Parts: sequence; structure tokens; C-alpha cells
Amino acid sequence: MKPETITLLCTAALAVIPAYAGEIDAAAFVAAHNKWRAKVGVTEKLSYSPALAATAQAWADNLKRTGHCRMRHSKPDGQYGENLYWASALAWSDGRKELQKVSPEQVVDSWGSEEADYDYANNRCLPGKMCGHYTQVVWRTTTAVGCAVAVCEDTQEQVWVCQYRPAGNLVNSKPY
Repeated sequence: MKPETITLLCTAALAVIPAYAGEIDAAAFVAAHNKWRAKVGVTEKLSYSPALAATAQAWADNLKRTGHCRMRHSKPDGQYGENLYWASALAWSDGRKELQKVSPEQVVDSWGSEEADYDYANNRCLPGKMCGHYTQVVWRTTTAVGCAVAVCEDTQEQVWVCQYRPAGNLVNSKPY
């Protein structure tokens, strides 16, 4: 490759990243959460917490720095709840990778889709299924959410983090 081509490719790749790095549509995240909550009769709406968003961003940045966007919970020790979402790059047949456009609705709806795997009567996930992300989204006593994203530039992968206060998923308690 010519040096000019390399410079152009690097410039083009960097131009895509700032569209997501650190820019969160707080209103869209709150609306997406509140849609799932309303669906099960939880009328207590979430508010957006800049403090939770800051700790979520710190964790997303840590995952980017130490884990190359691999998902791993921050072990919040009951201070707050946490949901994680990962998005791959768009991969082209010529080997190019491009940042995938991901919306707050996609992130929250991925967690909400676990509703199908939750058995409310017995307050548990169906055998072999996960539903804790869903139950955190709809947890009645949770009042605040803050979300963040980090992009691993080398792979164009994304890791999204939402943190919740107070935490949900308390043992022997139903979410709503």
C-alpha cells in the first residue's frame, strides 16, 4: 500500500469512532427502559443518572483497556445493578471492519427479549436460559439508570454498560 492510502484508511476509521465514543442518548435509554417497565405494569419511571453514567463509562473504558471489549461485570457489590451488551464489527468480504450502528433501543430490547425466558409465577428463568438482564430492566424499585459505551478501535467492537440504582435481582423478590 502507498503511505497515502494508509493515512486515508486511518483517518476514515478514526472519523467513525467519535460518533459513539462517550456519546449516549440518555433520553432514548430511559424511554427504552420505561417501555419495558410499562409493559408489565411498572408505572415508576426511571430517571437518568449522570453519576451512574460516569461509573458505567469508567467500567466500559476499563473493559476496552484491559479486556479488548470482552464483557465482564464490574462486581458492584450490591451498590447498583449492571447490564452489559456487546456488538461486533461489521465485517466485509474484503477484510474491512466497520463500526456497527447500535441504538439504545437495540441494547435495551436485547435485554428485554429475555422476558420470554422468565417464569413470573415461579420467579426464575426457564431451565438453561438467562433472564436477569430483563428482570433488572423492569425491577420496580429501581429508580435510576446511567449508560455508557466504549469502542475498541482495533476490532471495531463495542461494549455497552448500563448501571442501575437501587440494584434489582434481589434473592427471593419478584421484579414487579
